[in-house]
Amino acid sequence: MAQLVCPWWLGYLLASPVRRLFEDPAKVLAPYVREGMTVLEPGPGMGFFTLELGRLVGPSGRVVAVDIQPRMLSSLKRRAARAGLLERVDARLAAPDTLGIADLAGAVDFTLAFALVHELPAVEPFFAEVAMASKSGAGLLFAEPAGHVKKADFEVEMEAAIHAGFELVARPAIRRSHAAFLKRA
Repeated sequence: MAQLVCPWWLGYLLASPVRRLFEDPAKVLAPYVREGMTVLEPGPGMGFFTLELGRLVGPSGRVVAVDIQPRMLSSLKRRAARAGLLERVDARLAAPDTLGIADLAGAVDFTLAFALVHELPAVEPFFAEVAMASKSGAGLLFAEPAGHVKKADFEVEMEAAIHAGFELVARPAIRRSHAAFLKRA
């Protein structure tokens, strides 16, 4: 199921303000994120959702953005600094086979896995790491682009999340996406 990783230069298109016309990060995230939360965002790219996450968690919250591409993280940090949100964003470089978030064990309130899981070499270890980092009752919003990921493949990925200790709560409607909201048991 693993695909090629999104090239860094495509990050400019994915972070474009024009994208907001079709996919508003505030509308997608507001039901799940509150001030003071610790949020994990694997695969943030150049920060299309990260900046909104930073606004929603407020000055007492934190967004841990983890990517395997240094250029994506550099651009994300520049954008966060321009938006006055850099102090809320912990941008981390991950290895291809691990998020490297052992220090977050039991500390994460919410994880956003948006258009990412289909790029991973193995989904089970990913969801196991997210579960390890998540508090009991923590939320996981998991979405995949319907144009890249077949519904059956999304269901297999979601079963891996459930196997890791998450429970399906809802299937939110996100434009052009297969989506699920789960909670850590």
